[in-house]
Amino acid sequence: MRIIATEEHMMTAEVAQAWQALGLEVSDPGVAYHGVGDIGPRLLGLSERRIADMDAAGIDVQVLSLTTPALHDLGPDSVDMARRVNDAMAAAIMRYPDRFEAMATLPMACPEAAIQELERCIVELGFSGAMLCGRAGARNLDHPDFAPVFDLAGRRRIPMLLHPRVAPDGVRNAWFHGLGDRVEMALSGFAIGWHLDAGVQFLRLLLSGLFDRNPDLPIILGHWGELVLYYVDRLQILDRVSGLQQPLEAYLRRNLYLGASGMLSHEHMRRALGIVGPERLLFSTDYPYQAVSREVICTFLDGSGLPDEQRGRFAAGNWDLLTSQIIRS
Repeated sequence: MRIIATEEHMMTAEVAQAWQALGLEVSDPGVAYHGVGDIGPRLLGLSERRIADMDAAGIDVQVLSLTTPALHDLGPDSVDMARRVNDAMAAAIMRYPDRFEAMATLPMACPEAAIQELERCIVELGFSGAMLCGRAGARNLDHPDFAPVFDLAGRRRIPMLLHPRVAPDGVRNAWFHGLGDRVEMALSGFAIGWHLDAGVQFLRLLLSGLFDRNPDLPIILGHWGELVLYYVDRLQILDRVSGLQQPLEAYLRRNLYLGASGMLSHEHMRRALGIVGPERLLFSTDYPYQAVSREVICTFLDGSGLPDEQRGRFAAGNWDLLTSQIIRS
């Protein structure tokens, strides 16, 4: 069975140095996590070692994306840097055209430049979408400054992956402080803080009327929906006050795609199936943060209970169909 992993991360040395120069690891402890063990070298590698890791896991294609927090805090410096990151991924695709695709890195701090770079990545480089890492500076993704970026994505049906990042300082201090540095880093980051932030960003976009204005815009949430799916029953109460054209469940079934992000859980899958349906599930391993072996992947797919056709669509077909609908001309 062909397998496409749709949320697989990379990094460049230039980006890592820019984060360090900004002292970003202080406000975003997740930055330091990129250097734990051999995560850093795997993020930097876009050639033989990564291909070998893919072969060992039985992954046919990785969809590359710049890891969190991307370039969202780098201001005007992010404009040229985004172009260089995207060119690096494009070069990897040229070397291994059957093994890599890419999600564009955007200089969201400068929305006009982000529009131009998204257009270039889709039309000229043939990328498969774009990845955003939550707020840019102090602006949430539903800020009016970013509306033209999402409008372009909606017109062109470009998949936009909303990736987690650490919660704002005020939230971290109120909710996670006082438990020790290591626990705070984990709890405010990859344990739950990241996922709360991504889920809230999605809900803000939805409640801003984004999908009423852009009914063809596909949004991807990793980690089986960044906690949103487990509160759908409560979130539907928002229908009473939102003023949107459709109930919440309609947007989830029309605009939302869900990635596994290496959380190979049948329980999570069953919940996702009931809310968005089998045609909107995407396989991903969250490389290199999750060490998912071929045996684990095969066991998960074989034990999923999905009919053969749906299993094949989850593994690769849903992604192929989604990206085939991008308007590139």
